[in-house]
Amino acid sequence: MSSSPCHVTHDGATWLASAGTYPRSTLALWEERPDAPVVLPCGSAFDVVSVPALFGRRMLDRLWDEGPGSGPVAVFRGRMLMFAAPGTAQRLPWLLEWEEWGGGRAAGIPPLLCHGTGDAVTVPAPVPAGPETAASRWLVAPDTRHPWLPGPEILLWAAVRAAREAVRISISHPADQDAKVYDVSRRR
Repeated sequence: MSSSPCHVTHDGATWLASAGTYPRSTLALWEERPDAPVVLPCGSAFDVVSVPALFGRRMLDRLWDEGPGSGPVAVFRGRMLMFAAPGTAQRLPWLLEWEEWGGGRAAGIPPLLCHGTGDAVTVPAPVPAGPETAASRWLVAPDTRHPWLPGPEILLWAAVRAAREAVRISISHPADQDAKVYDVSRRR
């Protein structure tokens, strides 16, 4: 993943547009105005899991460093939009509840907003218009007509790992340079 602007390929735009009621109209709009974001329905081509940007970045790092990677990912208004397999929005909340996620929220772990059938999301433009679009851009742009999309189990795995990392970071204290350190690993 690079920090340079990501562009949606023609095949990626075709896949995104397939989510809407009038895919050809969406593609025609993007041909005329490739810097125009659009609102697309969730539930048929994809679901979207929306998380605060910092926590989403931790999830994305886990997915790429230790897991299978991610599907398309966008940033919109301070939140990270992770495109997921259809049905994820219905199943992921139950998996999070099973993992006792509600207790984690009290420790400062954000709720994940799941958008599925009946919901719609604003997706960034296929081509970024300029620096002012930094608040709405693709981090991992769709580049195929059939992108791989993570399911609820993979996103649960990434969320749990990111939450553990957040807790580990928050309880770490700077090392005391004058402290004596003892190796107790070989104690009997």
